Amino acid sequence: MAAECATTAITRMACLLEVSTSGYYKHVNRSATEELTDREQRKADLSVKIVTHHRDSGGTYGSPRITADLRAAGEEVSEKTVAKIMAEIGLAGISPRTFKVRTTVVDPTASFPPDLVERYFDQGRPDAVWSSDITYLSCGEGDVYLCAIRDEHSKRVLGWSVADHMRTELVTDALARAVAARGGRVSGTIMHSDRGTQYTAAAMAAACADAGLRRSMGATGICWDNSGAESLWSTFKHEYYYRHTFATTAEIIAAVDKWMHFYNTQRRHSTIGMLSPIAYEQSLNAATQAA
Repeated sequence: MAAECATTAITRMACLLEVSTSGYYKHVNRSATEELTDREQRKADLSVKIVTHHRDSGGTYGSPRITADLRAAGEEVSEKTVAKIMAEIGLAGISPRTFKVRTTVVDPTASFPPDLVERYFDQGRPDAVWSSDITYLSCGEGDVYLCAIRDEHSKRVLGWSVADHMRTELVTDALARAVAARGGRVSGTIMHSDRGTQYTAAAMAAACADAGLRRSMGATGICWDNSGAESLWSTFKHEYYYRHTFATTAEIIAAVDKWMHFYNTQRRHSTIGMLSPIAYEQSLNAATQAA
């Protein structure tokens, strides 16, 4: 910032870097003749790295995930130290809140599979339970709908689709991608959802039967019965979607694809040892091969 202050306002640079102007001036007001101690230099180096990791996360990471990033890069640092530095330079993460808007429309004439999950989503291994749900998104051209299917152990989003409708093919398209992501080897996996018409439709039942998936449904209107899918929407909407605007359907489709890639390959999850979903699955495969 000091090197660019002749051409760019400090307030603008602080905004772009998501740091506080007071933290910057506190740093530059240090006497020019004063030499940094080893401890102060270490803190300054960490501050730069923390800003970089925070920026790379899209401004969403708090001290736990940034600490994990730093440790993965070889730094020996405590979460308490990271949290203190972040507070001093004005950085904060985003904490997803419960997302309550629902898109479930129930067919009163449909028959429903039993609830094979009973809120026990993580059953200790990948491909034990998948969860799925639909949410709506808006852009300048109107509303679109997003369906996703997530592995409830590794947290990996296996398949997703975006369309300007909520017909059954929105769900079957996402399902086809999920099955393909697993190479078709999904026989016996529980496919859990709410009781929306897209999930009770004959085409969805046939697609699950063809793949060997066991259909499961929670109660309509009870978010805890599909909390895995609800938590995905909360993360997506609060960490990304609400922070951007989209002019066209094509733009929002590209944005969803980009975020899903980030979520699967980079975003750290506390429930799987601060790894990304794909890194976690790779660690499981490596352990199995070693055994």
